[in-house]
Amino acid sequence: MPAKKKISVIALDPRAGESYRSDITRLFGEAAEISAFSVLDGSASGVLDRADLFVASTDAYGSPEELLRHIPIDSQTMAVEVSFRWSELRKLKELPAGSRVLFVNMTQTMAREAIAQLEQFGVTHIQWIPYYPGAPEVPDAHIAVTPDERRYVPPGTGTVIDLGQRVCTSGMMIEIALRLGLEALLEGPAFQQYAREVATSNYSFDRMFARSVRLESQFYILMESLEDGVVGVNEKGEIFACNRRAEEMTCVSASLVQGRRCEEVFPYIPFAQCLQSRRTLPVKAMKVNGVNLSVEVVPVIRQNACIGAFALLQRFNDVEARQSELRSQLFHKGHYAKYSFADVIGQSDAISRTKETLARMARSESPVLLIGETGTGKELFAHAVHQASRREEGPFVAINVAAFPENLLESELFGYEEGAFTGARKGGRPGLFELAHKGTLFLDEVEGMSLALQIKLLRALQEREVMRVGGNRIIHVDVRIVAATNEALEQKVREGSFRRDLYYRLSTLPALIPPLTERGDDIFLLTEHFRRELGGSFRLTEPVKSFFRRHTWPGNIRELRNAVEYFIYTGHEDVGLEDLPPTLFLSEGPALCPPAAPEAEPSDSASFVLGQLYAASEAGTAMGRDALLRMAREAHVPLSQREVRDILSDLAARGLVRISRGRGGSRLTPKGRALWENGHKF
Repeated sequence: MPAKKKISVIALDPRAGESYRSDITRLFGEAAEISAFSVLDGSASGVLDRADLFVASTDAYGSPEELLRHIPIDSQTMAVEVSFRWSELRKLKELPAGSRVLFVNMTQTMAREAIAQLEQFGVTHIQWIPYYPGAPEVPDAHIAVTPDERRYVPPGTGTVIDLGQRVCTSGMMIEIALRLGLEALLEGPAFQQYAREVATSNYSFDRMFARSVRLESQFYILMESLEDGVVGVNEKGEIFACNRRAEEMTCVSASLVQGRRCEEVFPYIPFAQCLQSRRTLPVKAMKVNGVNLSVEVVPVIRQNACIGAFALLQRFNDVEARQSELRSQLFHKGHYAKYSFADVIGQSDAISRTKETLARMARSESPVLLIGETGTGKELFAHAVHQASRREEGPFVAINVAAFPENLLESELFGYEEGAFTGARKGGRPGLFELAHKGTLFLDEVEGMSLALQIKLLRALQEREVMRVGGNRIIHVDVRIVAATNEALEQKVREGSFRRDLYYRLSTLPALIPPLTERGDDIFLLTEHFRRELGGSFRLTEPVKSFFRRHTWPGNIRELRNAVEYFIYTGHEDVGLEDLPPTLFLSEGPALCPPAAPEAEPSDSASFVLGQLYAASEAGTAMGRDALLRMAREAHVPLSQREVRDILSDLAARGLVRISRGRGGSRLTPKGRALWENGHKF
């Protein structure tokens, strides 16, 4: 174990000397023997014993020459530096502003020196008055501050704040450690605590230095936490920063390129151009070491001067993976499919064929067009298609196109940039195409889209890319489209209100969703399902079942569910005709609501159409207008396309025919079949 060092402390006043010795012992007591000597008590007279270091206060002997007469030749000497504790300064800062305050010390010089130091520490809100033995009285000063010199405070002073002996500065302690080779002690908790307690004369510099160190540490922590590669250069083009990701992408070592010219290490990054133009350079794609990277260079401007630049490097594959990961988090925001084909209630041939067909279509990546009347469950099938597809792990995003005005629909589908229009959200907003990336986008009532938006939708489908409203950046999207319509899109194409190219793009895989009237006894399976779902208790009587079979159900499954909910509140266990909702009678037509005047016999042309539809009904199929017109020509029945349309509309109004939307064609209702079988008599 090395021998202890010897430190001798010399002061004018013995109390001050003992205080300085105590401070030094606190930090160096284990490694040194510390002695204190005073001029006033005579212990510092004569030549003192040899020590490794003499620490003397400036007022001890009056001059450096006098000090040298009292210590051995060639001894190490240094001056005592004193300060205040931060806790004491906080007390002084609480004094009322403008107060006249005495600072009491042994001499005028010592008092003025202490006042100057206090003002350096920011205690400038009060008026300091130096006070010492022999100083004139100050009658209007009622507060006194003293460093353990209460004996000199004038009598009658109202408030006395005793700061105690001033403490040695942390800078002085560092100097002692350096002089005696005890630097290791500075890293211990004792010195750290001491440095936090004592106010240093260079506290402003310490704060700035600490702030600089903290910011530098934060900068490098940030650099290493980024998923992008970052390379930084100063105003001379010299590299000062290169994070781990940049090392991996460029196959360089950060330690080896520090301080080197950027063009020597990264000739493919246009740092010089950025520093010269002082502008952000647009993102460029380049291949580095066989890897495709995007590189953006951004200048650093401070006080109108360019002090450096940063290059941001991204791997294409990393960008794509990150976007997919973020988009997958949308599952927690409701963008997921809720239903599968198992949720489709029904055992009829019509619904079974539809489920089988769509299950096969789901495995494709081509767009699916669901054609069906309102209330047939098109959205449920859209959910099921997504669930059965290869995209089932991706988001499912749905929108009713007809529910939005054109300007809002565009921003909803394609998103917008900040400031694109009044009320735009700060930072912009991604559109549904972006949210549906790697998943399915369901466009309900697609026929309601304007021609202008149809063009933009067609481009998104063809190019698999979108541009936000108010933006200039192309965004790649991978989305599978499922669209739905309850209108005849072919007719809209002929009328010019729907683009033919978009129609063929959307209808790659068309599927008819059968209406409720074609699903036979599925109607009772659905009734029972809704009854259990709604928690009701009732039974359908035979007259009601008969009514259900011949009712046209223009609202389809949605109308049936409403009826079931109505039954729950009738209070009857057995539901009879008198318990039917009045809305069912309104939609039923002549079957239960006889007309005011008898209807006329159908014309020969109408009879022909009725007969053709009956034949199609027997074959289990529907028949469209074009097929009816072709059959009429073959039978030499004079009918025009308009007349066919008018006849079908008239028969539908009588409740004899159901006209399906899209490619569904027309079918006889149970009432129409009965009419034909009875010799088409009304």
